[in-house]
Amino acid sequence: MASPQENSILREPLYGQPGHLLRRAQQISASIFHDEIGSVVTPIQYAILCVLLTNPGIDQVSLAGLAAMDTSTAASVALRLEDKGLLTRSVDPDNRRQRVLMLTDAGAVLLESVNDAIERLHGRIFEKFTADEERVFMQLLGKLVDVNNHHSRAPLSVSRRSGRSGA
Repeated sequence: MASPQENSILREPLYGQPGHLLRRAQQISASIFHDEIGSVVTPIQYAILCVLLTNPGIDQVSLAGLAAMDTSTAASVALRLEDKGLLTRSVDPDNRRQRVLMLTDAGAVLLESVNDAIERLHGRIFEKFTADEERVFMQLLGKLVDVNNHHSRAPLSVSRRSGRSGA
């Protein structure tokens, strides 16, 4: 129960603040991701592999933009995925300072192998939602992300994300 002092200090209760709820939602999603996928890949590694599946041969800077992460993080994650044999990194012949990235067959097999787990993750996140609530939530969440992309420390480098329903 909130004390009278807390009610006079906070203009908005913590559990009604969007930033807090979004952080909690991310924690929950990451926890369910780990439950379903295990330690095969992390959510960030999964995102990078998905970007490479639909954008073969892109450079690390473009990868970072399409995965909405900073370039140094994308580079270090790509290096770990290369060590796992899930992608290849090679020098770009047109710009020797850049690396061209390709999903390996093992990376494609891994993505295919986690499809059922991703579907279960989705189902678990929305198990208490009606189909209409899920659709509206995803539509509004997508809008929130799109209209605030410019505030991100690592903004998505394209105006529309592919693969999102309702976009």
